[in-house]
Amino acid sequence: MNEPRPNLEPRRLPTQDLPPLPLGRTLVERAWITPWQLFFALHRQKLWDATLPEILLSRGWLSRDRYWRLHSERTGMRLINLNRLPPEPGLFTLLPPEVCLKHNILPWRRLEGRVCLATGRPDRLAKARRDLPLKYANAPVVIAPEDQVTDLIACQSRRSLTSLAEHKLHPQYSSRGWDRRSMTQKLALACLLVGILIWAALATNTFFLAAMAWALISLGAATALRIAAMIAFFRRSPRAPPPTHHAPLPRISVMVPLFREKEIAQALIRRLTRLTYPRALLDVVLVLEQNDTLTHTTIARTALPKWMRVVVVPEGTGVTTKPRALNYALDFCKGDIIGIWDAEDAPAPDQLEQVANHFATAPSDVACLQGILDYYNPHTNWLSRCFTIEYATWFRIILPGLSRLKLAIPLGGTTLFLRRHVIEEVGGWDAHNVTEDADLGYRLARFGYRSELINTVTMEEANCRPVAWVRQRSRWLKGFMVTYLVHMRTPLDLWRDLGPRQFFGFQLVFLSTLSQFLLAPLLWMLWGATFGLTSPMWHAGLSSPPLWLSLGLIFATLSNLSTWITAAVIINRKSLII
Repeated sequence: MNEPRPNLEPRRLPTQDLPPLPLGRTLVERAWITPWQLFFALHRQKLWDATLPEILLSRGWLSRDRYWRLHSERTGMRLINLNRLPPEPGLFTLLPPEVCLKHNILPWRRLEGRVCLATGRPDRLAKARRDLPLKYANAPVVIAPEDQVTDLIACQSRRSLTSLAEHKLHPQYSSRGWDRRSMTQKLALACLLVGILIWAALATNTFFLAAMAWALISLGAATALRIAAMIAFFRRSPRAPPPTHHAPLPRISVMVPLFREKEIAQALIRRLTRLTYPRALLDVVLVLEQNDTLTHTTIARTALPKWMRVVVVPEGTGVTTKPRALNYALDFCKGDIIGIWDAEDAPAPDQLEQVANHFATAPSDVACLQGILDYYNPHTNWLSRCFTIEYATWFRIILPGLSRLKLAIPLGGTTLFLRRHVIEEVGGWDAHNVTEDADLGYRLARFGYRSELINTVTMEEANCRPVAWVRQRSRWLKGFMVTYLVHMRTPLDLWRDLGPRQFFGFQLVFLSTLSQFLLAPLLWMLWGATFGLTSPMWHAGLSSPPLWLSLGLIFATLSNLSTWITAAVIINRKSLII
């Protein structure tokens, strides 16, 4: 005998029923929470962008099973288990997967010719309906566990989400496809290299002098930019007007990409537990690669807090980069503000409060906030001391100075916070660029947005091994070069997007940085000749360095030294330069 088919249609509340009691009162009457807990949650609801159930759930005062059951009773929505009653095949294509992930909602079944939706966030259903197509805005809804909805979307839309992560950025702003250049581009590049080699072989003296001239010009440009940034840094910036009203604290999602991490999990949780931001508004997303078995094993042995979860990035077309992982995980984030931390980061406990308050008072064109990076092991060896001074100079003087000069700034890869709608508007990160942070800073400027520095510090571990330092610096230089070439692909468009001031600032930052590293041996030889050492460079037509050239080198060195000393004083680590 066949079993009767279960009625899957959502129940309708009788129209003659009295309206249900307020949710909080119902919870107290059932003794699921105490009156004091209700008072606390209602008070915080006025200050936070969180619903009453989210606050109670985050504090552990209300279980999800009880909440879903109660919500089903109050609204007439059925509570289902998607593992037992999975969605009908073919319905996933009705809604974009990124919309489904954003609102934790998916097409479930067809009932009497209408598509029924399943959601794990019934308390935010009204907001979700506003983003849905009109024909689904009033569709019937059932309730399912939130993690089941997310897992089903990730599984069924895996291919499209993975492709979107790799190709989210418009080709005009992306470096993808550079390994598949046209024959004309390859021929032009080959001719350029051959021409340089022929010039160096046939006119060695002229080539040598031209290279030296460019090295000196780039040194002068870098020195001028450093001095201008330092002067701007010491100028008193205008104080932001006090807020006319206190906006509710927003939900913040922070992505933490992990790759081949063995011992970092417990330390990371311990450092992030010190954060004082409300747990109901905190969404920490650990981003793991699918084939990274080492990190998967480590995380599996670790008990994660409720406000921390894992997003696994599937394998794609062979691209395994941090920006690709960030693009994929972005759609899984719940917050209106998106942040990035590295695995070894130790952010200041009140960092997220500072981010939320700064965004609340900043103009709408401020799309990104960059925090300060510092090292907690500066005295390990000479290399770590140099790294600490360099970071202090860059994040505490140069970047704030460039920002006050109204120039676009290359962002850092961590302690970075963005308005979600802006990062989605500009296309996310370039999945094929190894310095996606620097690229993003200038792409935001091209779209008319600004980045600002905030006075909050994240501590991390300084690189103190020479081989690792060389690899890291080589990767940065490669990424800087790729970023420069991508944005200079159409110089006129870059000029129109940035304007004259920011365009020339872009040239100064990138060309001076790249030139100083590539032509450093020439400057070293010039320094040697200044102090009387013989050098093959003077066989190119100069018997000795002119006085003005030697004075210029000394001035550039003193300006760098003064910046380093200032940075060391600012971070109260004078011992680094003694």
